[in-house]
Amino acid sequence: MSAIKKEKENRFRWKRWLNYQSIVRQVPFFVFLAVLAVVYIYNGHYADKTIRDINKTSRELKELQYEYKSVKGDVMFRSRQSELMEAVKPLGLKELLTEPVVLVDKENN
Repeated sequence: MSAIKKEKENRFRWKRWLNYQSIVRQVPFFVFLAVLAVVYIYNGHYADKTIRDINKTSRELKELQYEYKSVKGDVMFRSRQSELMEAVKPLGLKELLTEPVVLVDKENN
């Protein structure tokens, strides 16, 4: 008889957990769990977005570094004396073959 009585008590405990008042008491906890789940999902999406932005910025930085190096090399190539001579030939300018004349102001000496 005691085994039957314990079984009824166990059933009664489950019914006590599943009645309306106990469910209503648990609603704040379920809301807390739902908010926690939303925050967790948002955090994951935010981290993914941040990683994508970092990768995009890194690619742009590499592209700009390559562009800088190529422009710098082009400027250095064009600033060589032989290249400058070729660039100013159509303007009628020629390289000075004699030494330049230095003008000295005798009044300030």
